[in-house]
Amino acid sequence: MEMGLLFPGKVLVFFFFFFSLLFLSLTDTIVATLGPKQREIDRISVLPGQPPVPFNQFSGYVTVNEQDGRALFYWLTEATTFPEKKPLVLWLNGGPGCSSVAYGASEEIGPFRINRTGQSLYRNKYSWNTDNYYDSIGTVTFWWTHSMISDQTYQSILKHCNFSAEEASKHCDNAVSYAMNHEFGDIDQYSIYTPSCMALPNKTMQIMRLKNTLLRRRVTGYDPCTENYAEKYYNRPDVQKALHANTTGIPYKWTACSDVLLKYWTDSENSILPTYKNLIEAGLRIWVFSGDTDSVVPVTATRFSLSHLNLKIKTRWYPWYSGRQVGGWTEVYDGLTFATVRGAGHEVPLFQPKRAFILFRSFVRIGRKAIATYLNHNLFLLDS
Repeated sequence: MEMGLLFPGKVLVFFFFFFSLLFLSLTDTIVATLGPKQREIDRISVLPGQPPVPFNQFSGYVTVNEQDGRALFYWLTEATTFPEKKPLVLWLNGGPGCSSVAYGASEEIGPFRINRTGQSLYRNKYSWNTDNYYDSIGTVTFWWTHSMISDQTYQSILKHCNFSAEEASKHCDNAVSYAMNHEFGDIDQYSIYTPSCMALPNKTMQIMRLKNTLLRRRVTGYDPCTENYAEKYYNRPDVQKALHANTTGIPYKWTACSDVLLKYWTDSENSILPTYKNLIEAGLRIWVFSGDTDSVVPVTATRFSLSHLNLKIKTRWYPWYSGRQVGGWTEVYDGLTFATVRGAGHEVPLFQPKRAFILFRSFVRIGRKAIATYLNHNLFLLDS
């Protein structure tokens, strides 16, 4: 089992760790011990084939045992907005022996996805270092539910606008412009039920600001071959150079999972339930989520295991929603929240990225001192 540590700081970041023969230990001083000079050395200017992004990235090695040649690789991405005010998130994948770069970063919660050729990246609109997507959808839904725009315009914006892309499509521009020029009327958008000032601001500028966030939506589906794309991309010398990785020039290819690590991984606990009990007693909230189409760690096994904690039920089993659709079901206990994700497999953010992001944001907003765990032994923590 992989264990995580609480990290100090106020910046929302993701740490993605390679687990291979070179990277065997964890440390709790990744960010704290990096001075300004080392931070600049570790800064990622741009990854090969990467689209423009509004956030900073850092990656490199933290020496764990210099004598034995052990080092821990990390990849940090800041939040897209107000990173200094966001909590810290740590993500570790399991396996055991599998890479958080190949899985967590590249096909679950990271800011990028890898194209089939392994030659370029594209943005993940459900990346967990952004909240623009739902803020924008909430704005458009507010217009519609308050009768500011028509059903047709509302559906047109949802259809043509990608709320996390960098540039708006022509269809998105037209839909938003029509809403503001022909359906809004002369109202005060900051207080829709009070009289508006007759000296109206420049409406063109209003539309331009809005279109920065209401952008073309890309329809994506599940691709079972993403692991192969990751191995193609991360074995490229130019990618490793940009990530400040493989600085010692290992003589074998990097793989998403290591059979050697799996074979010699002998110190795992038989059950994580005692760890859950200790964390709950320490006052940390635990969030367990499970995809309901996963046959490896099925919902039935998860519920059976959690029942042995004998926790008091605070809120009985009920459905939670993603838009107007049931996203899954949840039950709240003292110190632990369990949620299923409808239609999700083993890697929940890969199969149902939108629903996974809704769960994540909901849990984070409940409180800052939190620990969340994913039953395939993914573990990430938030600072207090």
